[in-house]
Amino acid sequence: MATDPNALTYLALGDSYTIGEGVAPGERWPVRLTLALREEGVPLEFPRTIAATGWTTDELMTAMDLAQPPLGEYDFVSLLIGVNNQYRDRSCADYAGEFGEVLERAVRHARGRADRVLVLSIPDWGVTPFAAGQGRDPAKVARELDAYNACARATCEARGVAFVDITDINRQRGGEVAMLADDGLHPSAAMYAEWAALALPAARQLLAKD
Repeated sequence: MATDPNALTYLALGDSYTIGEGVAPGERWPVRLTLALREEGVPLEFPRTIAATGWTTDELMTAMDLAQPPLGEYDFVSLLIGVNNQYRDRSCADYAGEFGEVLERAVRHARGRADRVLVLSIPDWGVTPFAAGQGRDPAKVARELDAYNACARATCEARGVAFVDITDINRQRGGEVAMLADDGLHPSAAMYAEWAALALPAARQLLAKD
């Protein structure tokens, strides 16, 4: 229960990147974002997180349907989903349709306010040692994720939802040892801190809206 009667509620939706596979709960990017906003005086509760490693868009929606207690409405919703669709070789067209559906659900859970939903782009896992170990073509992974992210950005723009690009910083530094968890795939706490810093200006602006 929130001790501040004016506290804003937060729902974080996604996959391993939202649950923070390989890092402590306090190092997840949604938690870091919450702490940064609190430091600025925004009374935001720690997020309720609906996310798991390996989830695709449809699996996230199923989990949202089955969540107990039911999800209800929140003052702020974040969404980062799609890497596992690409990893499983699903088409960009399929992703676009399912992303649009999950985004609409996110807006509904944000009390119908598109201006209280924040979407992060899919990071490029093709730069990681894990991808190299699987013999993946990093250029192919990059092309496919660029197409996915273009669809997501266009969908967000059409619906008036904020879209934050974290793919560039991931491509620049995502292969560095310091930016990786022990599995050589998922981000470290240091990379999540970078993502939170990139998301902060947009989140600040969204939560300043009445």
